[in-house]
Amino acid sequence: MPVTDLLRSSPEEIRRVQDGLLARQIALCARGHPYYRRRWAEAGVDPAAVRSIADLERLPLTPKKDLMADPEAFRLQCPDLPLHERALWEVNYTTGSTGEPTPLYVTTHDYQAYLLQARRVAEISGISDRDLLANLFPLTQAAMGAFSRSAANAYASGAAVVGALTGAPHGEFDVHRSLDDAVRLVERHRATVLWGVTSFVRRVIIRAAELGADFTSVRMCGVTGEASTPAMREDMRARLRALGAADPVIFDRYGSTESGGLAQCREDGDWHNPAPEVIYHEVVDPESGRRLPDGERGALAITHLNRRGTTLVRYLVGDIVSLDHARCPHCGRFGDRVVPPIVRTKDLLKVKGMLINPTALLEAVRAVPGVDEYQVVLARQDAADPFSMDEMIVRVSSPRADREALAAAIVAAAQGAVRVRPRVEFADASAIYDPAREAKATRLVDRR
Repeated sequence: MPVTDLLRSSPEEIRRVQDGLLARQIALCARGHPYYRRRWAEAGVDPAAVRSIADLERLPLTPKKDLMADPEAFRLQCPDLPLHERALWEVNYTTGSTGEPTPLYVTTHDYQAYLLQARRVAEISGISDRDLLANLFPLTQAAMGAFSRSAANAYASGAAVVGALTGAPHGEFDVHRSLDDAVRLVERHRATVLWGVTSFVRRVIIRAAELGADFTSVRMCGVTGEASTPAMREDMRARLRALGAADPVIFDRYGSTESGGLAQCREDGDWHNPAPEVIYHEVVDPESGRRLPDGERGALAITHLNRRGTTLVRYLVGDIVSLDHARCPHCGRFGDRVVPPIVRTKDLLKVKGMLINPTALLEAVRAVPGVDEYQVVLARQDAADPFSMDEMIVRVSSPRADREALAAAIVAAAQGAVRVRPRVEFADASAIYDPAREAKATRLVDRR
């Protein structure tokens, strides 16, 4: 059976394929993966005993901090493999809690695996060879996976692609373009899909209205890199309709540089794993490593099933989710689906003694009519006193003249979401988010 048919296969057939691929991948790691050779020996685990998905629980979890601390140790080293499995195709970088990006090595073999994922993502989300993707991801100092993979996503679906080269300028060659340039590029090339970070794609749409640009060709936004809430998507959709776009779709590409993108077959739906022969997902108890059943929420862990560069096994991505392996009721595909809501564990914060979910707070603020740009700042009421009480400040820009009423609506929305009363400040949009300085908007700032 061709691999392109796997999502239409039975759960039993998918698991059979995964079992065989996992056994081969673990054997390769046992031969030539510096980190796992050491880690499994320390844990007293015999990798030869891992012959199927059912055996995967024998292996310890991999925390993200280990990859960040020594990325070279995660690069598979098997010199007897065929050239295409050893040759370095590209290096992408992922970021973490430090300013230094972490390299992820991609061989020719891995790049082709990503093309398979990207083709499936296109099929699931409705991107075709008639589309033209406008790559609005920033040209960053270290190769951003989403930027470099934009071309691969177009190649995989047979679509065309044009790059805006946005982002904060750096280097000596003056190749970056402005926000206005990005708007005109979309208009000039009649782009059908806006592909980029959520907040920047939204800013492009806002600027298009200010410039009177023709965005009638746009039918879809493929957004990632930030939480995309229903309120945010409806805001973007309404703005596109005002620009003449007919029934635009906002496609949320949940995923990571380490695993690639997942796909929704409908808005607000679950995220399909587009290539279960490339990535295995499991939801685990992060303390014991025990795998949790479908429907139970826990930490998402990924395992590369067919990888030759940077290779990860039971790697904790930092999200709390649940999984569903049943046939999708909307598109009929099998394979696992990540079920929202997605909570990033590193984002939970304590404010005024209460543990809050910033995603819920930001979604509530965004949903208030009249809010353009917005930012939540956590600070001490007295900056000179480290023991003074916390203060939550919501900074917003808005065209509305009735600022007192708007401020009251924002306060009510914030209190309803996280039970903390904020102070509201008004500012210019560029003071909150300037695309010339930032790749994506900083929605939460903790100054405590």
